[in-house]
Amino acid sequence: MYVLVCLGVFIAAYLVNAVMITVFYHRGLAHRAVTLRPWARKLTIHSGIWLTGLDPKGWACMHRRHHAYSDTEQDPHSPRNLGMFGVLFGQLKSYKRTLVGLARGDEKYNRQVEDLDFPINWLNRNRVWYLPYALHIAISLAIAIPTGMWALAAAYYFGIMSHPIEGWIVNTLGHAVGGRNFETSDDSRNNHLAAWLVFGEGFQNNHHRYATSAKFSYQWWEVDMGYGLCVLLEKLGVLDIRRDTLIPAPPRLLVSDPDPTCISTTI
Repeated sequence: MYVLVCLGVFIAAYLVNAVMITVFYHRGLAHRAVTLRPWARKLTIHSGIWLTGLDPKGWACMHRRHHAYSDTEQDPHSPRNLGMFGVLFGQLKSYKRTLVGLARGDEKYNRQVEDLDFPINWLNRNRVWYLPYALHIAISLAIAIPTGMWALAAAYYFGIMSHPIEGWIVNTLGHAVGGRNFETSDDSRNNHLAAWLVFGEGFQNNHHRYATSAKFSYQWWEVDMGYGLCVLLEKLGVLDIRRDTLIPAPPRLLVSDPDPTCISTTI
């Protein structure tokens, strides 16, 4: 029973982190594929860093640079340049460089996020970036010390602070392992394992072809749980999905078509 409770806490904390990143940071701020309601946008800008440890503007800037220079030497986290395991630490170094660049007003970083009308979070401006991590360590200790449930505390901490691993999974598998629906100039791939683990984020080839689409899946067998969350949150009045930029449906194979191989999956 204790193991199940630990697993449940880990999953719940993981979901909080992943949803903030994939819906609010990624589909909302970085690509404007969904329009956050004013209160939800303000909540994301001011509280997102406390839930993820990541600055919303810094994250959006680094991600936009990834799209602008995907799998070139300027890509912040390409396995082509860093290797599969090198991405884990390479993405951290790139994130730090991005924050420093934004703080100093470096044009190559600022021009990527000119439309985001808010500065990097005050935690980073005042060099107290570690406070969210300290907060979650304190919560973990508050769970463990009175009860002795150290595994439960660890489940909470590693769930809520899981984005470095989520990012590594997507940035490596999504650019090295998997199939492609579209011909793009980068190495983007559709990796189902990464998509299942990180709410559709593994469908990198689809996403790089249609970056402003809130939906990352293309074929009927591709499951984008992140888009399902967007639909739910739209019904709850949290955001609005930009349906004019959604990835189009694949061409349907007609019975009269003599040769199925002639049907292209690219647009």
